[in-house]
Amino acid sequence: MSTAQSQTTLKAKLGALQCHFTWNLDSSRYKLFRLRDMLEDIETKEEYRWLGHIYNLHGYIHYQLGFTEDAQRFFSRAAEAFRQMRNTVSDEGPWLVVHYGNLAWLHHHLGEEEESQTYLSKVDALLKGYPSPSQDELHPEIYAEKAWTLMKFSTNQKLLAADYFQRAISTQPDVVEWHTSRVIALVNAYKDQNKPLEEDILEKMKIAKEHDPENLYLAALYLEECAKRGGKIEDEANELARRVLTKLTNSYSGIIPLLRLYKTYVSMDKAIELAEKALERHPDERYLKWCAAICYKWVIYSHKDNLPEQSMIDRAISLHKEVISLYPHSSIKIKISLANIYAQSNHSQAEAEQIYQELVESDLEPADRQVLYYYYAKHLYFNQNDSNKSIKYHMMAAGIPQQSPHREKSIQSLRKIRERKRHQMCGEIEEFLANLQD
Repeated sequence: MSTAQSQTTLKAKLGALQCHFTWNLDSSRYKLFRLRDMLEDIETKEEYRWLGHIYNLHGYIHYQLGFTEDAQRFFSRAAEAFRQMRNTVSDEGPWLVVHYGNLAWLHHHLGEEEESQTYLSKVDALLKGYPSPSQDELHPEIYAEKAWTLMKFSTNQKLLAADYFQRAISTQPDVVEWHTSRVIALVNAYKDQNKPLEEDILEKMKIAKEHDPENLYLAALYLEECAKRGGKIEDEANELARRVLTKLTNSYSGIIPLLRLYKTYVSMDKAIELAEKALERHPDERYLKWCAAICYKWVIYSHKDNLPEQSMIDRAISLHKEVISLYPHSSIKIKISLANIYAQSNHSQAEAEQIYQELVESDLEPADRQVLYYYYAKHLYFNQNDSNKSIKYHMMAAGIPQQSPHREKSIQSLRKIRERKRHQMCGEIEEFLANLQD
């Protein structure tokens, strides 16, 4: 076989692999950095059930960011994590198919074709030794890792992730974490779409919670849904808070849905108290600082007409600045929060405008730019009394053809202005809405 033919064959084999390099996960550098931060905030203790998958995704993200040595280091960690989790010294098992596929691609990109071919052969051997249930289906271990990856990588593909988990479960129904993750994917998909949760999904949550009692994140989500339906949850929330405080090393501890629960259905003071207790126990945990910053933001946002004491505003600003420094590549939303806190504190309008201008001029992916335009439009209207410029930014948010709650809110704002027929830009708004593309 000629060199050209050999290269064509190799590329065809690489393209047929099931791994991160073939799952169409490419994205902007901003989103990749944000994902990297998110993965670092997830539990990374040895007993964590998704540790191998975390390191696999870490490796892929670092390669995409151009950090080749870090990518190799994380892929090595993935192999060791899989060995530990499966309690085996063997390098065989269907859970390694995606991992070996990643390594085949990595060596190919590095120009190490012989090593790439070695890992392709390893994948072939695993697929023969651990065949999928049918030609039209992937092995359940592959479905599970692909589903878990989509959950983390894309807010728009959580329903697809839930479907992949279901396919894995249909073949291996005894894997508890697959059931739990499928339910979490479904719940978060509904949250992202701002839809009320269906009763059958609530029942699935209950069943999954009973089978996975140590998953406090799921427990908090379930309690939050019960509260939405009028359930009395304060005692259960307090007990869950006690448990969460003993397990505060990661973003899956359940603290964020629990803080939301306290804020909405118990009291804002309870939410602040829990956030501060968490920080007191783990003062250097950046994720908990982010949680506390969010809590103080909620307090200030809820007192627009009657601001809290200056000490609370100062604490909010201090936490926000610290979180921005701890998440330098993925802090757009916390920067927007800081700008709004400045604006609402009635003495820092210049600081608020400076933050917004810096964000407007920065290089953002469409989804984040849409969020920015929406909040800047609100800031311009309510804090700057500039309705014309506010309308322009609502149009810019709505003009980004990506479905989201922020886009829909901007469209609704424009429709309300048009229906009142009082604003000088009504004709321009009418034309814009008529030509708006989904």
